[in-house]
Amino acid sequence: MRRTWGLMGLGVVFGAGLAVAAEAPVGTWKTIDEKSGKPVSEVQLFEQGGKLNGKITALTEPNDKAGKPKTCTACKGDDKDKPIIGLVIIKELKPDGDRFKGGTILDPEDGKVYKAELWIEDGKLKVRGYLGPFFKTQTWVKSE
Repeated sequence: MRRTWGLMGLGVVFGAGLAVAAEAPVGTWKTIDEKSGKPVSEVQLFEQGGKLNGKITALTEPNDKAGKPKTCTACKGDDKDKPIIGLVIIKELKPDGDRFKGGTILDPEDGKVYKAELWIEDGKLKVRGYLGPFFKTQTWVKSE
């Protein structure tokens, strides 16, 4: 998975010291390049049918080398060649304790789809993608 992921932040509701449920991290989050530390994209997380989804709403570099809007050329199915801005990359995550799980995240740079998990830690969104037993976690920050 790469830097273009976009995911929502999670809040935890506590009762008598026990996590009761995850609060949906609805809103806009900035994805951060791990090497440069600079923002790469913005992802808007939203609830739909009781599930958490997220779409890319902005890119730091929205155009390709030819000056045309970037598209998901590596994607398959319905997402093939769609503009990256507006692309729903997080799909169908369900609350599970203090996290959201059970859905997927799409990496528009390579078209791969990963199992996904999200949670809030220290006010930042942790976004984890799984491929079999392997995983990678990114940290996103809330947009202002």
